[in-house]
Parts: sequence; structure tokens; C-alpha cells
Amino acid sequence: MDIRQLSHSTLSLLRSACLIGVVLFMTACSTGKMVVRGSQSIMDSGIEAMNRESDLQLARVAMPANLKLMEGMLLEDPDNLELLLYAAQGFYGYSYGFIETEDRARAGALYRRCYDYSKRALTLRGFEIDPETATPDGLRTAVAGAAKEDVPVLFWSASCLGKWVDMNRDSVSGIAGLSNVAILMQRVIELDETYYYAAAHLFFGVYYGGRAPMLGGDFALAEQHFQRAAEINDNKLLLVDLLHAEFLDRQQLDQQAFHQRLVGILEAPDDLYPQMALINGISKYKAALLLESEEDWF
Repeated sequence: MDIRQLSHSTLSLLRSACLIGVVLFMTACSTGKMVVRGSQSIMDSGIEAMNRESDLQLARVAMPANLKLMEGMLLEDPDNLELLLYAAQGFYGYSYGFIETEDRARAGALYRRCYDYSKRALTLRGFEIDPETATPDGLRTAVAGAAKEDVPVLFWSASCLGKWVDMNRDSVSGIAGLSNVAILMQRVIELDETYYYAAAHLFFGVYYGGRAPMLGGDFALAEQHFQRAAEINDNKLLLVDLLHAEFLDRQQLDQQAFHQRLVGILEAPDDLYPQMALINGISKYKAALLLESEEDWF
């Protein structure tokens, strides 16, 4: 090989090395996103496995690590819609299942984080409005054109905001935002009433059942929503009976129905609804706590 061939070969190698360097530089910032998105199916399976967990202590210990993993993944891929919804769902479930009965202030902070993630997801879907501060008319207009594909962001935004309001009942702005939660949940029902185990119907069961009629409650309407949620879940989701007893039976001062419903939860088989074993286990735990306070309420 003569000197000209050597120079040409070396030049080609240099050009290739430069090209590779440019490509690596351009893709370095997206490597994290690639890893996150490549792990999406594992995350899906992890959520399913958690929902099927029947050991409450194991779930409680495992959930914080999973939540921090999701937050770390979101630092790499902040506009990952599915991951934002998983984070909202995770913080909601952890707070409701394990924190709010012990520390309402901490639960409020976690629900706030839950809402922040769901609101980011809402924005990614094109809804440039904050349900917490929007006027009711403005929010109705914003969600009027929502499609079935928007149901997850509408539902989790409503759920997280609603629970934050519940933990901050002394906040005037928070209570005012509850009507906007109802607007979002009504749109969820219109688009897909079965989404997330008919949880929008459960919301309205509590919304209308937990208040006296003079304050906007409607016991007949609450009963309809609870019955519809039970029907959609083939009477296997114990959370329906838990909320029915906690809010509607208590508000109606029906101790017999309250007691029988909660005892029925405790006596239900552990394998009643395998894909929702965790929430059924949490429902049993909370039913036992409610029964302990029965004599204080009736």
C-alpha cells in the first residue's frame, strides 16, 4: 500500500469516527428515554402484579420504591404520558390504601403530587386548563370535545384533585374545586363508564351520598351509582360496599345496613377478585376500622 492509499484510508476512518461521534452526541440525551420506553412492558406487568398482591404488608413496603423508580424514569422522559398516569395512579393507591387513615396531612401532600402528575398528563393530551382553578363553564367547554382516549387523563386528574380536596376540607379554594371534579367525572361516565372498574360511579356514590340533601346530597342518586358500580364489577369489588357503608349508610343513619355491609366485606373470600386482590384487601382492612367506630356513629 503506498502513501496515498494510506492517507485515503486514514481519512475515511477519521470521517467515520467523526460521524459516529456526532451520532453519539446527538443520541446521548435520548438514551435515557430509550431505556425508559424499552422498560414500558415491564412497568405494565409490575402494575398488574401489584394489583394482584394479597399481602398488604408486602404491598405497603414495595410501593414506595416503585413510586421513586417511576419518578426517576420521569426525570429521563418527562413527557411520557403513560408513565405520568402510572405515577398518578401509584401515589393515589399508596395514599388511599396506607396513609390517609394514619396521617391526613401527609396523605394530602401525596395526593398533591398525584394531581401534579395527572395535570401534566392532561396538558399533554391538549387540555390547556387547570381543573383546580378553572371556572365550571370553562372546564365544561374544555372537556366537551374529549374523546374516549382522553378518559384516563380526565379520570386521574379528577381522582387526585378530589382526594386532595378531601384531605384539605378547610381550604375554600379546594372545596370550590370539588364541583370541577364532578364535571370531569361526569365526562368520564359519558365516554366510558366502565373505566378503572367503574370508579367514576363510585365517586358519584360518595359525592351524592356523603352529604345531607340540604347540602346537595341525593341519596337515591347515590344508590343508583353504587348499584351500577357493583353491576359492572359483578359484585366482586369490595370497595363498592365499603364506600356505600361509609358514606351512604352512615349519612342515612342506617346502622343495620352499615353493619351488614361491612361484615359481608370481612367474610368475602380472599380470592373473590384476583386481579383486584390488593384493593379488596385494603377494603377489608378499612371495613374492620369502620366497624370499630360503629358505636360512635349510631
